[in-house]
Amino acid sequence: MTTTTQQPPAEPDRKALSVLLAPVRGSLVCAVILQVIGAVAAIAPFVGIAELTKIFLADGAAAPAGAVWAITALVIGGLAVRTLLSGAALSITHFADGRMQGVLRRRIVERLGRVPLGWFTQHASGLVRKATQNDINDVHYLVAHGAVETAAAITVPVAGVLYLLWLDWRLAILGVITIPIYLVVYVVMTRGMGEKMREMNAGIARISQTIVEFVSGIAVVKTFGQTGRAHQAYRDAAIDFGDAYEGWVRPMLRTDALATIAVSAPVVLLADLVGGAWFVMNGWVDPVDAVVTALVAMTLPVAIMTVSFSMQARREAVAAAGRLTELLQTPVLPEPARPEIPVSAQVRFENVSFSYDGEHPVLEGITLDLEPGTVTALVGPSGSGKSTLATLLARFSDVDEGSIVIGGVDLRRIATAELYRHVGLVLQDVQLVAASVADNIRLSRPDATLEEVRAAARAAQIDERVLALPRGYDSVIGDDALLSGGEAQRVSIARAILADPPILILDEATAFADPESEARIQDALAHLVGGRTLLVIAHRLSTIAGADRIVVLDHGRIAETGTHGELLAHDGVYARMWQAHQPSTATDTTPTDLEGVSR
Repeated sequence: MTTTTQQPPAEPDRKALSVLLAPVRGSLVCAVILQVIGAVAAIAPFVGIAELTKIFLADGAAAPAGAVWAITALVIGGLAVRTLLSGAALSITHFADGRMQGVLRRRIVERLGRVPLGWFTQHASGLVRKATQNDINDVHYLVAHGAVETAAAITVPVAGVLYLLWLDWRLAILGVITIPIYLVVYVVMTRGMGEKMREMNAGIARISQTIVEFVSGIAVVKTFGQTGRAHQAYRDAAIDFGDAYEGWVRPMLRTDALATIAVSAPVVLLADLVGGAWFVMNGWVDPVDAVVTALVAMTLPVAIMTVSFSMQARREAVAAAGRLTELLQTPVLPEPARPEIPVSAQVRFENVSFSYDGEHPVLEGITLDLEPGTVTALVGPSGSGKSTLATLLARFSDVDEGSIVIGGVDLRRIATAELYRHVGLVLQDVQLVAASVADNIRLSRPDATLEEVRAAARAAQIDERVLALPRGYDSVIGDDALLSGGEAQRVSIARAILADPPILILDEATAFADPESEARIQDALAHLVGGRTLLVIAHRLSTIAGADRIVVLDHGRIAETGTHGELLAHDGVYARMWQAHQPSTATDTTPTDLEGVSR
C-alpha cells in the first residue's frame, strides 16, 4: 500500500468525471462484461486441478483417460477464454481512451481558440500543458486500464470464494480469513486522513510559493549577494513540511505495514495451509479441497493491491476531471450575431472602465480619440493601466463600462477574424512558434507567397539574416534558426508588415535590444507605422517624445494629454517623469525616435 497527500475528491469533480466518460461509457461497460466473463473462466484451472487430483488419488482405480482429457480441455479452454476476452476488453478500452483523448484535446483547442486573449496573460502556459498532458494521462489509466483490471481483480477471488462455498462453507471462510484484519487496520489508518491531506497540500503550496519567489528574483538576489538569505524561506518551509509529514507518516507506516502483512502471500498461504490441515484432521474437508482453498486465497493479495492502486488512480482521475472541466468551461469571447465592418482606422475610447476581478478598477472613465495617421503614446507609472488600455483595443478582454469604437463600429460588433485584420500588435515580449521563419512571418497571412514574405522581411531589416541561416526561410525557430532578441523582434515586425493592419499597437519594441538592433528595429518601424493609427505603450520616454499626442495615465485615469513640449510646459505628471527619466536634459524638449515615424 502507498500513502498519498491528495485531498479526497469533491462531489462536483466526481460529476465532472462522469460527464467526461459519457462518450465512452458504453465501451467501458462492454469491456467490463467481457473481462468479468474472462475472469470467471480463469477459475477453470482451480476446478481442473482439484478434479484431476481427486481422479489421480482415487483408490484402486485407474484414471479414466476420457475424464482426464475432458478436464484438461476445460482448463485449457478456460485459460484461452480468459486470454481472448481480456485482450478484447483491453483493446476496447484503449480504443475508447484514444477516442476520448481526441475529443478532449479537440474540445480544449476549440475552447481556447475562443477565449479572450487576456486569459492567456493571466494564466501560465503550464496550466494548459498540465491539462493536455498530465490531466488527460490521469484519466487515461482509469479508462484504458482501471475499469477492466479492477473488474478482473474483484471477479477472480469472488468467483473463487463462491466455488469454495459450493465445496464447503468452512473453506470459503478460510479463504478470506485474513481480510477482516486488513480492513480493521485500514480503517484505523485512514481515520482523519482528509484533514492531514489538507495540511500536507498546504505545506506543499508553501514550498512551491517560496520556490517561485526565489526563482523570480534570482537575478536580483545573486547581484546583491543575498543567496543564503533568499534560500532561508525555502528551507524553513521545507523543514516545517518535513517535520509535519514525518509526524503523520511515521505512525501510519506501522499500521500500513501491519495491513500489508495481513494480506501478503506468505501470511495468506500459511493461514490457509494451517487452517486447511486442521479441517482435514477433523475430517471436515477433503485434503485436495484444502489445497485448492490455499490456491484461491493466493489470488487475494494481488486483487487487493490492484483495487487499492485503482482507487488511488480514480482519485487522481476525479481531480484531473475537475481541472479539465474547469478549463473547458472557461468563458469565451462573445461573437456578434450580425458582425459589422469598420469603415476607417479611427479609434474612440468612450468612458471606458475595466477591472480584472470585478472589484478593483484598473481603468476608470477613459475617453480618448486616435486619429488615422497619428501616433498616440501611453505613458505613466507602473500599474497605471497602460498595457490594459492598449490590449482592450485588441479585445484581450471586453470593457466593463463604456465602449471602444473602430471606424464607427463598437469593438464587440466586429467578428474576431475581421478585428485582427484591422488591429495588429508588436510586443516587446516576442512570441515566435516552433515553425519555419517563413511560417512565423506568415502567421498573419497564411496564403502569402514567399516573395511577399521576403518583401516584408526586407522592410523589417531581417531578410539578409534569414538568408544566412542554414536553410534560409525554411529554418525552424529553436532548431537551426537561433535568433537574438533584436532579430526575433524584427521577425515579429515583418509579420505585422505582412498583415498590413490599419491600426497598430506597439509595446516598446526596442526595450531590450542592443544599440545596433535598436537602430535597425527603428528603421523597420518607420516602414511599419507610416499612415497608420498607432498606439504606443511607452516605457522609455525618450522614444515617444516625437509622438503626435502623449496620454499620461495615473491610477487608471487620464491625468493629462498633449505634445511633449506642451506637457513639459504644463509642469505636471509628465514633466516630473521626464525629469526623473533624463535628469541631465530635463528642460530639453527635442523629440527623438518617433519624430520621423509619426510624420
